[in-house]
Amino acid sequence: MLCDELELHAVGQALDELLVPGTIMTAVPDLKAQKYDRQLRLWAASGQAALENAQVCLLNATTTGTEILKNLILPGIGAFTIVDDEVVSEIDIQRNFFLDTSCIGSPKSKSTMQFLQELNVDVKANYEEKSAGYYIDENHAFFDQFTMVIATSLHEAHALKLASICQARNTPLFLIKCVGFAGMFRIQAGEHTIIETHPENATDLRLDVPFPEILEYVKSFNFANMDSSEHGHVPFIVILQHFLQAWKLSHDGKLPESYAERNEFKELLKKEMRSFDEENFEEAIANVWRLASPSKVPDKVKEIFKEPKCENITKESSNFWIIARAIKDFVYHEGAGLLPTPGKLPDMKADTKSYVQLQQIYRQKALQDLEAVKARVQSLLTEVGLLPDAIDAREIEEFCKHAQFVKVIRYRSLEDELIRKVHKSEISQWLEESDPTNNIVHYIIFRAADRLANNQIQSVGQKEEDAAVKALEEATRQVLSSMDIPQDKVTYMLDSHLRKYVVNFVRYNGSELPNIASLMGGLVAQEVIKVITRQYIPIDNTCIYDGMTATTSIYDL
Repeated sequence: MLCDELELHAVGQALDELLVPGTIMTAVPDLKAQKYDRQLRLWAASGQAALENAQVCLLNATTTGTEILKNLILPGIGAFTIVDDEVVSEIDIQRNFFLDTSCIGSPKSKSTMQFLQELNVDVKANYEEKSAGYYIDENHAFFDQFTMVIATSLHEAHALKLASICQARNTPLFLIKCVGFAGMFRIQAGEHTIIETHPENATDLRLDVPFPEILEYVKSFNFANMDSSEHGHVPFIVILQHFLQAWKLSHDGKLPESYAERNEFKELLKKEMRSFDEENFEEAIANVWRLASPSKVPDKVKEIFKEPKCENITKESSNFWIIARAIKDFVYHEGAGLLPTPGKLPDMKADTKSYVQLQQIYRQKALQDLEAVKARVQSLLTEVGLLPDAIDAREIEEFCKHAQFVKVIRYRSLEDELIRKVHKSEISQWLEESDPTNNIVHYIIFRAADRLANNQIQSVGQKEEDAAVKALEEATRQVLSSMDIPQDKVTYMLDSHLRKYVVNFVRYNGSELPNIASLMGGLVAQEVIKVITRQYIPIDNTCIYDGMTATTSIYDL
């Protein structure tokens, strides 16, 4: 039985579900819902379905690689395959939580797979006792089966080849390096479209442009004849709209837009309070700022509308661009310059009847806008020779709900970064700042170490230390010079702060520290889940972590 006074979060959620046509409510969640309860609250059933359909490939069963898989297997990816041709050594079991002494001498790919699969029996597991280089150099078709490729500790030449293979297949690629206290990962995902970005404040109440049904509903409230209980349970939206009409009469029909006007309007509301602790009036006062935030299409969404892919819809267009075009047409016709109404209310102080009626009004307007967008989607599909129901109605509904916050990220290819060096001037500027919290120095050192490996020089750290430092320092000098940094500046950078990073890298001896690998595993897995589910906003495109300073930096390289 519902209580008369509501802090209406649960009711609002339940009503939102009940008002969705075709929604089936079950009294008891199934076993899967119970198992994944917490993450379903984060990315809902659609995100979970995307995870469970994901086929992930891990190249090289490093400590960091297995930590990444751990954080993907627990939430329930569909399947994973580990590619590694090495056998387990004593050093491996000291560094990798997913290996023990019984694994020594066994294939690393098989051993790590077996331990990882124990985390979630619903996830399918496979392994390949071949090197990553074999598939990158000789068997590109191997990657056709995967929806995501994660590669750890690949040298630059193989990373470039793999990036090209994945780019040709539109397969997202994560490249990870982790040595000592430093870790770096890079995303290449082509064009990545996101509908559910999960902004902190997604409420869209249209307080400045209320639709007629809201104004009619507000007229049904007679504030003068209410008793104290009724007065204290009027939804804040009704309070704002009621007193806003009186305000407009004395202000030439204008809203309280300036700071002074908003304060004046707040004082008006305070005078109407019958007690000092009427929460609904306090909520109204706290939301006055919304009146000065005009309802409009955000600039970033306008930019999406201007995209050639939005203007020119073809049979090959993705669902995202077809729906985006339909919403664009809606904005300039039925929407009268506004996006579809999301139809969701925030929690508020109100009695059950008032809240439910208000929710129904917003929901009905949202459904009305949704039907208009659906009709436009079907028309576009027909125009390009596709079936009118080729796009699921639920996908259109989700787009309409979140249209204000949709986002498109176009990831730069690894070839653009390493071969064309499109951002070398920015990298040079970052280095010259000599900021101790600027982790771009690790990027340079990782690149330099790759240069040694590509030239088939013995791995850094396996030589006598002084010689190894000299070799890595020279490689660092070459990397900096390739970015058109003058030699005198290169020398200054090395002398002032880069040389200590070179020395530390050599002393790490190529080792992965379990705690740093674990942290990197969490960071990477989080971004992988964002890309797979197409929810939340992943980084663009490189993240570097420094365990010595406990700082993380993100760069668009």
